[in-house]
Amino acid sequence: MKDYIKRQISDSLETKQKILFNETILEQIRQAASKCVEIYKNGNKTLIAGNGGSAADAQHIAGEFVSRFYFDRPGIPSIALTTDTSILTAIGNDYGYERLFARQLEANGVKGDLFIGISTSGNSANILDALKVCKIKGIFSVGFSGESGGKMQELCDICIKVPSKETPRIQESHILIGHIICAIVEEEIFGKGFAN
Repeated sequence: MKDYIKRQISDSLETKQKILFNETILEQIRQAASKCVEIYKNGNKTLIAGNGGSAADAQHIAGEFVSRFYFDRPGIPSIALTTDTSILTAIGNDYGYERLFARQLEANGVKGDLFIGISTSGNSANILDALKVCKIKGIFSVGFSGESGGKMQELCDICIKVPSKETPRIQESHILIGHIICAIVEEEIFGKGFAN
């Protein structure tokens, strides 16, 4: 059992090492963080969605923006589209599960906002529908996926593809990337920034 535990930790480290040494992924994270800073400085918000563990990640990231990350500062507007059971069940019942996030973006998203769609496969139908709404409404979109990128890579403005096929490794890296973005946004808006 100890060997299994070590292997799980080692696999997680290996995936993160691949990210650390992938200049394309690092640049995409930088671009996503910079875009978040830009939209927040313009008075806009982030909207975040995913399914299952990715729903938990959406809520986690939104919570870091709204509450705090490294230090006390004003709240940053962010909405996880995975939390309101009345809205989710109404849309699911009236329009179908695939429309869960698209309908919310139609109602609450405005031009200049930023949507983060999280899907380990890159093929979650409700995330794909949401990304199509982003195109129509002028909402910048960032996708978090696994190494294939799935169908979402064609719909996102930026698609950050974690170099793994294993869902746990992908999800562990998604929250790492989310944390990095939160830290950069917080520092750029309320700290000393990274210009120096």
